[in-house]
Amino acid sequence: MSKRPLTAFRSVATIAAVLSTVSVAGCTGDPEPPESASPARDVRIAAVGDMNGVKTSSTDSPSGRNAEAITELVENDEIDAFLGLGDFQYDTAYCEDYVEYWTPLWGGTMPKLYWVTGRNHDWEPGRNEDLDNFMNGQCRGSRKKAAINQERGFIRNGEPYSKDFGNWHFAFLSSAHWEYNPGRAQELTTWLDEDLAAAKAAGKHLAVVHHEPYFTSNTDEHERAADHKPWIDVMWKHRVRLTLSGSQHNYERSCPVSNDDECVPDGITAFQVSTGGIGLRPFTSSPPYIVKRFSDTHGFLKLTLRPDGSFDWNFVPTTGSSTDSGTRPAPE
Repeated sequence: MSKRPLTAFRSVATIAAVLSTVSVAGCTGDPEPPESASPARDVRIAAVGDMNGVKTSSTDSPSGRNAEAITELVENDEIDAFLGLGDFQYDTAYCEDYVEYWTPLWGGTMPKLYWVTGRNHDWEPGRNEDLDNFMNGQCRGSRKKAAINQERGFIRNGEPYSKDFGNWHFAFLSSAHWEYNPGRAQELTTWLDEDLAAAKAAGKHLAVVHHEPYFTSNTDEHERAADHKPWIDVMWKHRVRLTLSGSQHNYERSCPVSNDDECVPDGITAFQVSTGGIGLRPFTSSPPYIVKRFSDTHGFLKLTLRPDGSFDWNFVPTTGSSTDSGTRPAPE
């Protein structure tokens, strides 16, 4: 794979290993060392969804360029985690598709990959449920495991889990439940409430990852995921600091927004980052809570999460020139 200069990353210091506690649907991993023994540090994360097109294998494609850039960050230990926001491989992906097309481009991200699924492309019951096997190294021709699978073992497609990165707590939920099993989606609302409550009581700052966005502009293909409102209400209840989603094939960032779509100081900063390589879509609406968006550039989001709850963001363009960067201060 050819190497392009990534001057934006050359000065980034090597990041210390992430302190973590993993819980999967109520199961908790080994406890973390006491804070006094392991002081909290900044955590650096890359995130993107909607990645590899049908039979895409070119390193010079938008997907290939994103994969190369993120893989370099993983190999140089310049990020602590890569969050895959769903829709990994188009169109109907089975084991052979992940092995033949996704792995040659994106396989280098697996050692730091934490993943969540969307519907159709990642998971449709009875049709394509191979992503969970692939992420656990169980597809013929690929034995690599995603980071969360190395830590936890097999994760059934759609199974929720949560993980601490430093002083931040992330919950990962599959949006597909709202279409395939709304009863289970409602059950996960209770799981999310309890998970976030426990993390908040432990002094963590909160983030949630799910594929289909709620705070978003419309496109010709998708509107906001209105059925996710129970999850959003729980996030607002616990004052989640940020969410990460994909699906729309463009980039958006909200103001700190409440569950009533109002810009408020203690709201949720919602990032929608579906610029991983698939074709981009224009917007067809302009909701007032969206403060930055574009649909002409592929790239990925970098976040620096600080122990006090403040964070920096930077959208890194890899095909195109639009970008977005800024800082949200610590909560008062």
